[in-house]
Amino acid sequence: MSQANTFVSSMQSTTASDTSLLQVTDLVVQYGTVPALNCPRLTVSKGAIVTVIGANGAGKSTLLNAIMGNLPVNGHARGAVLYRAHAVQDWSVEQRVGQGLCLVPESRELFGSMTVEDNLLLGGFRLYRQRAVGWRDVLTEVFDLFPRLQERRKQLAGTLSGGERQMLALGRALMAQPQLLMLDEPSLGLAPLIVSEIFQTITELRHRGVSILLVEQNARAALQIADYGYVLETGEVVLEGAAQTLANDPRVVESYLGLGQQQSS
Repeated sequence: MSQANTFVSSMQSTTASDTSLLQVTDLVVQYGTVPALNCPRLTVSKGAIVTVIGANGAGKSTLLNAIMGNLPVNGHARGAVLYRAHAVQDWSVEQRVGQGLCLVPESRELFGSMTVEDNLLLGGFRLYRQRAVGWRDVLTEVFDLFPRLQERRKQLAGTLSGGERQMLALGRALMAQPQLLMLDEPSLGLAPLIVSEIFQTITELRHRGVSILLVEQNARAALQIADYGYVLETGEVVLEGAAQTLANDPRVVESYLGLGQQQSS
């Protein structure tokens, strides 16, 4: 793989000594009058993989959408979200993407009637519009990271397999040269072999300078690659700590890892 690091935008506002890329404080989300999330704190450091694990409906996707400013019409969020030392609560989604904050949603939201290559180029459209030097070179690195996408570059996105669609969703996000990539259930619905490949890719992205906030139901796979983790239950952060510590915590083992251990034994 190429060692060129074109994924990370050159736009830097924090000092080299400041290792915190994202800080969430007292983030509360409601849908109408129904409470959905109460996250007192969450931090992602530069160059880190941080995971948020929990069961379906725990509030994981709500957390990512609140950070991205992408809540539904009836959603309301309050609290502080600092990205690169800037308060971004009042920023539009486009402003956040423009500063290197990207979300790959669970639904992937690809354009099925467009080719793989056109989906990828669309991901870099903002940089194209800004006439950023070398923006199209990122396409070469995406193909280096996902050779199957290069093989299928002229194929319609709607005809891809589930794993290929997830690769395309990741690749399209990388075309925007993110500094922080938020992934919502990237392993959902994928075969175990493809899940392993996707998680290897996530680790490779960290090596290339992209920080990761990973939301997952697959706690075992997420904790294996993460540096730090949070456990969400019914919208509340009930545990946090180093990923290896969480992986050995009896409460996490019983609730999220026990079945996996039985299956792998």
